[in-house]
Amino acid sequence: MRVVIAEDLFLLRDGLTRLLNAHGLQVIAAVDNGADLLASIAADKPDIAIVDVRLPPTFTDEGLRAALAARRRVPDLPVLVLSQYVEQLYARELLVGGTGGIGYLLKDRVLNGAQFADAVRRVASGGTAMDPEVIARLLDSNSANGALGTLSPREREVLALMAEGRSNAAIAQQLVITERAVAKHTASIFLRLGLQPSDDDNRRVLAVLAYLGH
Repeated sequence: MRVVIAEDLFLLRDGLTRLLNAHGLQVIAAVDNGADLLASIAADKPDIAIVDVRLPPTFTDEGLRAALAARRRVPDLPVLVLSQYVEQLYARELLVGGTGGIGYLLKDRVLNGAQFADAVRRVASGGTAMDPEVIARLLDSNSANGALGTLSPREREVLALMAEGRSNAAIAQQLVITERAVAKHTASIFLRLGLQPSDDDNRRVLAVLAYLGH
Protein backbone atom coordinates (compact mmCIF):
# COMPACT_ATOMS: atom_id res chain seq x y z
CA MET A 1 0.00 0.00 0.00
CA ARG A 2 1.53 3.31 -1.16
CA VAL A 3 1.16 6.36 1.10
CA VAL A 4 1.83 10.09 0.67
CA ILE A 5 2.15 12.24 3.80
CA ALA A 6 1.76 16.03 4.01
CA GLU A 7 2.92 17.28 7.44
CA ASP A 8 4.92 20.43 8.12
CA LEU A 9 6.70 19.28 11.31
CA PHE A 10 9.82 17.27 10.47
CA LEU A 11 9.78 15.11 13.61
CA LEU A 12 6.14 14.13 13.15
CA ARG A 13 6.57 13.60 9.41
CA ASP A 14 9.60 11.38 10.01
CA GLY A 15 7.85 9.57 12.86
CA LEU A 16 4.79 8.84 10.73
CA THR A 17 7.01 7.54 7.95
CA ARG A 18 8.85 5.18 10.29
CA LEU A 19 5.66 4.02 11.98
CA LEU A 20 3.86 3.21 8.73
CA ASN A 21 6.91 1.53 7.22
CA ALA A 22 7.20 -0.61 10.36
CA HIS A 23 3.60 -1.74 9.87
CA GLY A 24 4.14 -2.82 6.28
CA LEU A 25 2.97 0.33 4.49
CA GLN A 26 5.16 2.04 1.90
CA VAL A 27 5.57 5.80 2.30
CA ILE A 28 6.49 6.96 -1.20
CA ALA A 29 6.59 10.69 -0.39
CA ALA A 30 6.59 12.84 2.76
CA VAL A 31 6.18 16.55 2.04
CA ASP A 32 5.62 19.71 4.07
CA ASN A 33 3.26 21.75 1.88
CA GLY A 34 0.15 21.50 -0.26
CA ALA A 35 1.78 22.15 -3.63
CA ASP A 36 4.21 19.27 -3.18
CA LEU A 37 1.34 17.07 -2.02
CA LEU A 38 -0.57 17.69 -5.26
CA ALA A 39 2.57 17.13 -7.33
CA SER A 40 3.27 13.84 -5.58
CA ILE A 41 -0.31 12.63 -6.04
CA ALA A 42 -0.11 13.41 -9.76
CA ALA A 43 3.29 11.77 -10.20
CA ASP A 44 3.22 8.84 -7.78
CA LYS A 45 -0.47 7.76 -7.82
CA PRO A 46 -0.62 6.81 -4.09
CA ASP A 47 -3.26 4.55 -2.56
CA ILE A 48 -3.94 7.12 0.18
CA ALA A 49 -2.93 10.65 1.22
CA ILE A 50 -2.43 11.53 4.90
CA VAL A 51 -2.78 15.29 5.29
CA ASP A 52 -2.41 17.79 8.12
CA VAL A 53 -4.94 20.63 8.17
CA ARG A 54 -2.48 23.48 8.71
CA LEU A 55 0.46 23.73 6.30
CA PRO A 56 2.73 26.56 5.08
CA PRO A 57 2.64 29.38 4.29
CA THR A 58 -0.18 30.66 6.54
CA PHE A 59 -0.77 27.54 8.65
CA THR A 60 -4.54 27.92 8.54
CA ASP A 61 -6.33 25.53 6.19
CA GLU A 62 -3.85 24.85 3.36
CA GLY A 63 -3.79 21.11 4.01
CA LEU A 64 -7.54 20.65 3.76
CA ARG A 65 -7.73 22.87 0.68
CA ALA A 66 -4.97 20.79 -0.91
CA ALA A 67 -6.87 17.62 -0.01
CA LEU A 68 -10.02 19.03 -1.63
CA ALA A 69 -8.03 19.94 -4.74
CA ALA A 70 -6.60 16.42 -4.83
CA ARG A 71 -10.09 14.90 -4.59
CA ARG A 72 -11.25 17.10 -7.46
CA ARG A 73 -8.41 15.78 -9.60
CA VAL A 74 -8.75 12.18 -8.39
CA PRO A 75 -12.34 11.83 -7.08
CA ASP A 76 -11.80 8.36 -5.62
CA LEU A 77 -8.53 9.24 -3.82
CA PRO A 78 -8.70 8.05 -0.19
CA VAL A 79 -7.76 10.88 2.20
CA LEU A 80 -7.00 10.65 5.92
CA VAL A 81 -6.86 14.03 7.66
CA LEU A 82 -4.59 14.03 10.72
CA SER A 83 -4.76 17.22 12.72
CA GLN A 84 -5.01 18.92 16.08
CA TYR A 85 -8.05 20.85 14.92
CA VAL A 86 -11.61 20.23 13.72
CA GLU A 87 -12.21 22.51 10.74
CA GLN A 88 -15.95 22.01 10.27
CA LEU A 89 -16.46 23.86 6.97
CA TYR A 90 -13.74 22.10 4.99
CA ALA A 91 -14.42 18.81 6.76
CA ARG A 92 -17.97 18.93 5.38
CA GLU A 93 -16.72 19.66 1.88
CA LEU A 94 -14.24 16.80 2.07
CA LEU A 95 -16.89 14.37 3.30
CA VAL A 96 -19.28 15.24 0.50
CA GLY A 97 -16.72 15.28 -2.33
CA GLY A 98 -15.41 12.18 -4.05
CA THR A 99 -16.20 8.50 -3.64
CA GLY A 100 -13.06 7.14 -2.01
CA GLY A 101 -12.44 6.35 1.64
CA ILE A 102 -12.25 9.22 4.11
CA GLY A 103 -10.88 9.71 7.60
CA TYR A 104 -10.40 12.53 10.10
CA LEU A 105 -8.33 11.75 13.19
CA LEU A 106 -7.04 14.07 15.92
CA LYS A 107 -3.32 13.84 16.61
CA ASP A 108 -3.52 13.93 20.39
CA ARG A 109 -6.05 11.08 20.41
CA VAL A 110 -4.00 8.63 18.33
CA LEU A 111 -2.43 6.48 21.05
CA ASN A 112 -1.65 3.21 19.29
CA GLY A 113 0.53 2.67 16.22
CA ALA A 114 -1.13 -0.56 15.14
CA GLN A 115 -4.60 0.99 15.39
CA PHE A 116 -3.45 3.99 13.36
CA ALA A 117 -2.01 1.72 10.66
CA ASP A 118 -5.31 -0.20 10.63
CA ALA A 119 -7.18 3.10 10.18
CA VAL A 120 -4.92 3.98 7.22
CA ARG A 121 -5.62 0.60 5.63
CA ARG A 122 -9.37 0.94 6.22
CA VAL A 123 -9.52 4.36 4.56
CA ALA A 124 -7.30 3.21 1.69
CA SER A 125 -9.74 0.34 1.13
CA GLY A 126 -12.67 2.73 0.79
CA GLY A 127 -13.83 2.80 4.41
CA THR A 128 -13.91 5.47 7.09
CA ALA A 129 -11.92 6.37 10.19
CA MET A 130 -13.57 9.26 12.01
CA ASP A 131 -12.60 10.47 15.47
CA PRO A 132 -15.64 10.63 17.77
CA GLU A 133 -14.84 14.28 18.58
CA VAL A 134 -15.00 15.20 14.89
CA ILE A 135 -18.33 13.41 14.55
CA ALA A 136 -19.67 15.14 17.66
CA ARG A 137 -18.73 18.56 16.27
CA LEU A 138 -20.44 17.80 12.96
CA LEU A 139 -23.53 16.50 14.72
CA ASP A 140 -23.69 19.51 17.05
CA SER A 141 -23.33 21.95 14.17
CA ASN A 142 -26.26 20.35 12.33
CA SER A 143 -28.49 19.03 15.11
CA ALA A 144 -30.66 22.11 15.32
CA ASN A 145 -31.49 21.92 11.63
CA GLY A 146 -33.60 19.50 9.63
CA ALA A 147 -33.89 15.78 10.21
CA LEU A 148 -30.88 15.44 12.52
CA GLY A 149 -32.81 17.35 15.16
CA THR A 150 -35.49 14.66 15.16
CA LEU A 151 -33.13 11.82 16.14
CA SER A 152 -33.45 10.38 19.62
CA PRO A 153 -30.38 10.40 21.93
CA ARG A 154 -29.90 6.67 21.29
CA GLU A 155 -30.16 7.17 17.53
CA ARG A 156 -27.51 9.88 17.75
CA GLU A 157 -25.24 7.45 19.60
CA VAL A 158 -25.77 4.81 16.94
CA LEU A 159 -25.22 7.37 14.17
CA ALA A 160 -21.92 8.51 15.72
CA LEU A 161 -20.67 4.93 15.98
CA MET A 162 -21.76 4.23 12.40
CA ALA A 163 -19.76 7.24 11.25
CA GLU A 164 -16.69 5.83 13.00
CA GLY A 165 -16.99 2.87 10.66
CA ARG A 166 -18.32 0.33 13.14
CA SER A 167 -20.48 -2.64 12.16
CA ASN A 168 -23.83 -3.42 13.79
CA ALA A 169 -22.14 -6.08 15.92
CA ALA A 170 -19.52 -3.61 17.16
CA ILE A 171 -22.17 -0.98 17.89
CA ALA A 172 -24.22 -3.52 19.84
CA GLN A 173 -21.20 -4.43 21.92
CA GLN A 174 -20.31 -0.80 22.59
CA LEU A 175 -23.84 0.19 23.65
CA VAL A 176 -24.61 -3.14 25.39
CA ILE A 177 -27.71 -3.77 23.31
CA THR A 178 -28.69 -6.48 20.83
CA GLU A 179 -27.81 -6.40 17.13
CA ARG A 180 -31.54 -6.50 16.41
CA ALA A 181 -31.95 -3.27 18.38
CA VAL A 182 -29.09 -1.68 16.44
CA ALA A 183 -30.71 -2.72 13.17
CA LYS A 184 -33.99 -1.06 14.24
CA HIS A 185 -32.20 2.14 15.23
CA THR A 186 -30.26 2.11 11.95
CA ALA A 187 -33.44 1.67 9.92
CA SER A 188 -35.03 4.56 11.80
CA ILE A 189 -31.98 6.78 11.21
CA PHE A 190 -32.00 6.09 7.48
CA LEU A 191 -35.72 6.77 7.33
CA ARG A 192 -35.44 10.09 9.19
CA LEU A 193 -32.45 11.21 7.13
CA GLY A 194 -33.97 10.13 3.84
CA LEU A 195 -31.05 7.83 3.01
CA GLN A 196 -31.18 4.59 1.07
CA PRO A 197 -30.54 1.66 3.46
CA SER A 198 -27.53 -0.53 2.71
CA ASP A 199 -25.97 -3.64 4.20
CA ASP A 200 -22.52 -2.50 3.06
CA ASP A 201 -20.85 -0.88 6.10
CA ASN A 202 -18.60 1.45 4.09
CA ARG A 203 -21.40 2.58 1.78
CA ARG A 204 -23.83 3.32 4.59
CA VAL A 205 -21.21 5.18 6.62
CA LEU A 206 -20.20 7.29 3.63
CA ALA A 207 -23.87 8.07 3.01
CA VAL A 208 -24.30 9.26 6.59
CA LEU A 209 -21.09 11.29 6.45
CA ALA A 210 -22.23 12.92 3.22
CA TYR A 211 -25.49 13.85 4.95
CA LEU A 212 -23.61 15.32 7.91
CA GLY A 213 -21.54 17.33 5.47
CA HIS A 214 -24.51 19.32 4.19
